[in-house]
Amino acid sequence: MPVTDASSNGPWDAKVQQFHGGQDWAHIDNFVEDFSVTTNAFGMPASAKAAATRAIEHSHHYPPADQEPARSSLARFLWPAEAECAAQKDRLILGNGASELIDLVIRMAPAGSWKPGPFRTQYKEYERSARNNGMELLDADSPDKASVACLVNPCNPTGDYLDLPDLKSWIAANVRPGGYVVIDESMQPWHSPEFRAHSLTSQHDYIQQLLEEQGIAVFVVHSWTKLWCCTGLRLGSVVCPSADHMRAIKKAQVPWSVNVIALAFLNAVVADDAYLRRTWEKTPVWRQQTIDRIAEMFPQWECHGRTFLSWIWVDTKSEDVARKAVDLARAAGVPVRSGLPGYNHPTFVRLAVREPEKVGVLIDAWKNL
Repeated sequence: MPVTDASSNGPWDAKVQQFHGGQDWAHIDNFVEDFSVTTNAFGMPASAKAAATRAIEHSHHYPPADQEPARSSLARFLWPAEAECAAQKDRLILGNGASELIDLVIRMAPAGSWKPGPFRTQYKEYERSARNNGMELLDADSPDKASVACLVNPCNPTGDYLDLPDLKSWIAANVRPGGYVVIDESMQPWHSPEFRAHSLTSQHDYIQQLLEEQGIAVFVVHSWTKLWCCTGLRLGSVVCPSADHMRAIKKAQVPWSVNVIALAFLNAVVADDAYLRRTWEKTPVWRQQTIDRIAEMFPQWECHGRTFLSWIWVDTKSEDVARKAVDLARAAGVPVRSGLPGYNHPTFVRLAVREPEKVGVLIDAWKNL
């Protein structure tokens, strides 16, 4: 299989689709590991995989229209306290991946301008949806407040992260009264066992106050396919500012958006505490080990991102070197994500945190740099 140029869009229709990684693996004869996606290094949890497999037997039935019991199970995962869960569950809705929900929220949003988070770049589905809905696109450093502001936190791919006080300050400085705020916390659960306390989903009084006093609606999006390594299932959720906002999404959402296999997977996976404990324990260790190996071989490269993240955003300092790094990784069966297509950062590559043995294959491939 010949290597491809790092700027190639592969199977994506560049005229109408937003580039995304995760496509190379199926076209590599010597595939070893996919470093191009930010999924969990431990792969799909066995208990949830078994539940999803069993659910195939029910594929001749429609999925439950109320998304139960998976929706309630996810609510208990987000808000373990029984009283808190009961109070917040009606603000939660599931979707066919986060991308479906992103698009639905942006379609519901007030007309006007759109603004990304303050980082150098971020996941592009928000911008794509805003452009498709005719919004004026503001730069991240624009002094103007926007009708709709979208921040990926932690930011994929840059690894930047705003703690709650800084996040609230950013919202205050960038959103018009009556506007929408969409915060993507897909990678937030990697933070630590205390991730809920650091999440905007815990800030009930703040969200209600923004809505009542300024008419600002806060939506918190999760793509659960990264944490639980099930991108092929398409599974996301959004916590809305109110039950009425949730019902507005439900009204616009295509019926049976989440299939029986994905619902069964979610219902089981939220109970796998051992999987999460292993994730929190090993991910920072393996991440730092990978950074150390990169630093030893390429001391001029810079690695970015918080220690708990499931990926590393690497500046090679050279467009040519980054392109070769992408091509060599793919040729060795360990594709990484180029920073050029989609993100327009041609000196960067992004690689997922993986077990040391698989990282060794990648490092060996890069010795030819």
